[in-house]
Amino acid sequence: MTRVFVTGLRLQAEIGVHRHEIGKLQPLLVDVELDVPSAGPGRLADTVNYETILKAARAIAEGGHIELVETFADRLARTCMADPRVTRARVRVEKPLALAPDAVAAGAEIVLER
Repeated sequence: MTRVFVTGLRLQAEIGVHRHEIGKLQPLLVDVELDVPSAGPGRLADTVNYETILKAARAIAEGGHIELVETFADRLARTCMADPRVTRARVRVEKPLALAPDAVAAGAEIVLER
């Protein structure tokens, strides 16, 4: 098994349920881990390119207002699982400003498996 990952991905997204969050961009930190069968050394086409993770996360962030970080995490995990080679996706989304200055971040993590 190979684990493909992206950690500390910084995005700006319209996210939140509170009135002061509507229509406002906020920072998110996203970590993604994908398990895929090991293909051994080879070509980029033989594995999951982590740039596709970046593009998917950006597309979700740019897709309009999302109320919950759980929703963001679920959408990204399901997008990653659309690749039939992915057997497990773990997505963690943190909102650094959610509880500032009392906490570094708050968020959610989702794990999907086949």
